[in-house]
Amino acid sequence: MSKYIGALDQGTTSTRFIIFDRAGEIIASAQQEHRQIYPRPGWVEHDAREIWHNTQQVIAAALAGRGLAASDLAAIGITNQRETTVLWDRRSGEPLHPALVWQDTRVADQVAHYAQHGGHDRFRERTGLPLASYFSALKLRWLLSQVPNARAMAAAGDALFGTIDSWILWNLTGGPGRGVHLTDVTNASRTQLMHLRTLDWDAQLLDEFGIPRACLPRIVPSSAPYGSTNVPSLAGVPVSGMLGDQQAALVGHACFQQGCVKNTYGTGCFLLMNTGEEVVHSKAGLITTVAYQFGNAAACYALEGSVAVAGALVKWLRDGLGIIRDSADVEALASQAQDNGDVYFVPAFSGLYAPHWRADARGVIAGLTAYAGRAHIARAALEATAYQTQEVLAAMEQDSGVRVKELRVDGGMVVNELLMQFQADILDATIVRPQVIETTALGAAYAAGLAVGYWESQRDVSANWKSSRCWKPQMDPARRRSLCHSWSKAVARSLGWVD
Repeated sequence: MSKYIGALDQGTTSTRFIIFDRAGEIIASAQQEHRQIYPRPGWVEHDAREIWHNTQQVIAAALAGRGLAASDLAAIGITNQRETTVLWDRRSGEPLHPALVWQDTRVADQVAHYAQHGGHDRFRERTGLPLASYFSALKLRWLLSQVPNARAMAAAGDALFGTIDSWILWNLTGGPGRGVHLTDVTNASRTQLMHLRTLDWDAQLLDEFGIPRACLPRIVPSSAPYGSTNVPSLAGVPVSGMLGDQQAALVGHACFQQGCVKNTYGTGCFLLMNTGEEVVHSKAGLITTVAYQFGNAAACYALEGSVAVAGALVKWLRDGLGIIRDSADVEALASQAQDNGDVYFVPAFSGLYAPHWRADARGVIAGLTAYAGRAHIARAALEATAYQTQEVLAAMEQDSGVRVKELRVDGGMVVNELLMQFQADILDATIVRPQVIETTALGAAYAAGLAVGYWESQRDVSANWKSSRCWKPQMDPARRRSLCHSWSKAVARSLGWVD
């Protein structure tokens, strides 16, 4: 049997290829960033061709870095930024328009239009999702109406829609004339076009949004054989795992038990709670999504809370405000302040996601006095991620009736000791960081490996998970209540900015 499993992790800011061994340890990796394109305020685009080019580059680089060949890999899995919408020409393989990124808000007027008849929750029973610019359906509708001839091409099956997983898989397996056009249940559940219980495209939703079924990929399990690669560096390797990035992280954390919760601290912040085979509809501002489906087994579901801006705020301190030279410098700067100086930073750059779902919100820094300095701003920026996480976890506890005592964490920000301790304090829960923090890629690797027998069962996956660091709450309860109260006041001041 081949020695390793590969995982392609196509994220919001970069693409990585990571190779894992049977113990879930990293053997090799390569990474490459891609451009963030901002044509207008609130518009965010990616060049899908650049992403595909970078995909090929990182695969070749990771293999070459360890002197590996395609024959050393038993399979590869794909994990991806979710909701980002690509429309491309089936015959030429060329995108018809830059990809509309999940953060893009150009369809906000359409959200309001659809909400006029039935409110923002009119599709929640079938999809688990509120009406929001976040999801793919309205982005695809925009492309079909704005790109010349796109609707006619889509109706004829000559224009293909996909989230990034579909775009990558189609190209990996041969592109024009050969590529397979699929998406998995987790990514499909983020389009607002799939019925949560049938796990298929919903005819009524397609009619409501004006989407031709002919342009849509076929929906498949998260762990199953999809086809073989047709690129030189990986020729013939099975592709057998696909998961949206946050669901992949849930699998990478081995959160297979009901009530297990993970949080990924990346560009945004994403909490998922496994609810098993039960579809739990939120009454507290969360969304219901598919967690994973392995082969022919029943799908498992999750409650999710999405925070739009987490690590992106640190990047803004670096690139927009210029108060740090490198993102890693934020902890040292924030540590110069003993507390936040009563400063609160609500980073509603493109509205607020869970549990508020307010597109009219915009960012505010509240509580400024002449006492506040750069260190207080930096500390308030870090604490903003912890407060937003606290709001989402409180909603999860309300919906599920489960008191969360442990939160498994991953993502770039979990190396920040100041943030992790504050997170434990503000949640009054233990924060656990695993030995392998690249859990998103690891989850995709597990899905691919389970499909080809590289790992025999979920028990093998669970046995690999090990903790490397824990943070326990130390904050006085009265102090915690006071801080959360002030944060709530700051959030209230961010609302209603956009008419």
